[in-house]
Amino acid sequence: MLNSYLHAKTQTFANHPLGVLFRQTIPEQLRKLPFIDDNYKIQGSIGQGNWANIPWIAIMDKRITGTTQQGQYIVYLFSEDMRNVYLTLAQGVTLPIKEWGRKEAYQYFEQKVTEMRDQLPLESMQKDDNIHLTTSGLGRDYQVSTVAYVRYDRDSIPDDDQLLSDLENVMNNYKLYVDSLTQELVEENEPTFEYEELEPLDPLTVSPRVEQIKAYIEQRGFHYPTGLIENLYLSLKTKPFVILAGVSGTGKTKLVKLFAEALGATGSNHQFTLIPVRPDWSDPSDLLGYKDLSGAFRPGRLAEVLVDASQPENQHKPYFICLDEMNLARVEYYFSDLLSIIETQEWNNNRIVTSPLINRDSLRSEDQSIYGDLYLPDNVYLIGTVNMDETTHPFSKKVLDRANTIEFNYINLQQYPNDYRAEQQEMIVAENQFLRSEYLQLVDMYRDYSDLVHKTTEKLVKINHILEEIHAQVGFRIRDSICFYMVYNQRFQLLTEDEAFDLQLLQKILPRVQGSSLSVKRVLLQLMQGALGKSLVVNDLIEDASGLYQKWSSSQGEEDARHPQTGRKIAFMLRRLEEDGFTSYWLS
Repeated sequence: MLNSYLHAKTQTFANHPLGVLFRQTIPEQLRKLPFIDDNYKIQGSIGQGNWANIPWIAIMDKRITGTTQQGQYIVYLFSEDMRNVYLTLAQGVTLPIKEWGRKEAYQYFEQKVTEMRDQLPLESMQKDDNIHLTTSGLGRDYQVSTVAYVRYDRDSIPDDDQLLSDLENVMNNYKLYVDSLTQELVEENEPTFEYEELEPLDPLTVSPRVEQIKAYIEQRGFHYPTGLIENLYLSLKTKPFVILAGVSGTGKTKLVKLFAEALGATGSNHQFTLIPVRPDWSDPSDLLGYKDLSGAFRPGRLAEVLVDASQPENQHKPYFICLDEMNLARVEYYFSDLLSIIETQEWNNNRIVTSPLINRDSLRSEDQSIYGDLYLPDNVYLIGTVNMDETTHPFSKKVLDRANTIEFNYINLQQYPNDYRAEQQEMIVAENQFLRSEYLQLVDMYRDYSDLVHKTTEKLVKINHILEEIHAQVGFRIRDSICFYMVYNQRFQLLTEDEAFDLQLLQKILPRVQGSSLSVKRVLLQLMQGALGKSLVVNDLIEDASGLYQKWSSSQGEEDARHPQTGRKIAFMLRRLEEDGFTSYWLS
């Protein structure tokens, strides 16, 4: 490993033999050791979608932790330069830092290190912070959280007997700690730890699953634009609120139903719920519920789904809620509580929780146990379908900032059902981990994907300079959301980088542009330059841009455009501006 890893990092990550070695071969061999029994979970990683700077192999006692993100466990840590490997008794750093911040988490780590060093013999192990894994911030996290370690240098690796002796010694110390911890809980009549064992999402399995979803939908006789299913998956992974826009009859509601169904979420098992929005909805009570004259709480359909999804036995299942024609009523009136609650997401014991939607103290005692402090769990996904015409309401920036808005108005009617009678694609029973967000803040993934974050942010800085002219700049919320989308796409290798950024321009930037002024036209022309990947003489096009937008139609555009979908939409918006004197992303 020490001799080959740096060279392996120059090769393709997918299906590399080192992945098999770390994820399967080594854990299988460790399980055969006489001092390791069924109480232990063994897991190895060389990265998720891309090569990790610090590969690792962890041994966890399932009574106190089932994840390397928190708790105490044994882990082999390989230095970034591959000169050393450390056998450590360590602590998971990810979740404590997410929940408490680095300052408070470090205080906790240091307190736990002192406590365990005083409690355990730790013979033949180093008890200091001289662990040098990497030059990035993660190295400091490991130094602060490590209780004790044995260091091996690449040029002087001991024989197998010594390696096994060292591991058994560390295991004995770990057993002493776990036994004392569980004994304390028994004496205090408290339950022992039962951490949820969430296997990390293997990026190599995502693309095949998405292909299965596409095959399932096609076999039901429905066809959607190329890349739409990948886009919907990445959008839900980024944030559990997505808007599907398009002309009536393009299959928006059917897409939500089939996508959910392909993952095992149906109406019959209550994991898919269709909620038609009524034009007279004016406050959240239509969704969440209300108290009647007697003081009894009458739950809305959304509250009933949230209660079901929050049950411990259901938390691993994804739940889909389709708000059909959600802009028949003014969205801000009835959906404002949900919009605000989505922004309160935070980590708590390896789950994402939000602030309460319903205040416990406002309910009768008999309703409190069911609906009190009801929140939006991380296994619920909200998808709204919208038509933009004279019967519906427009969206405010508050709504658009919090959602990926996927529009599909370009329909190819010359698509016909295929004959799939020979072999039907069955639905996948997917765990929530497949869809659940893994990042809530930029810091959650910045260390591993800093290059992509910087590259994406630099593009957005240039776009903000353009948008400043019409006061439509994006803020940190959109910056983070686009970065999350781009990182997920890179990990799962679903789209090219240009294709992914094209969709984010289309879904997060262009909906903010509307108006009738020359400034709006200038902004659109400058954005078109970026979409084409070449310079335009903007001043010459201010008076008449017809020569530019006439090159585009629903079926063709400039073939060499860097971001063709964005370019086609901008061309549409420019044509509307010149013909009608006003333009908007939503005009049909």
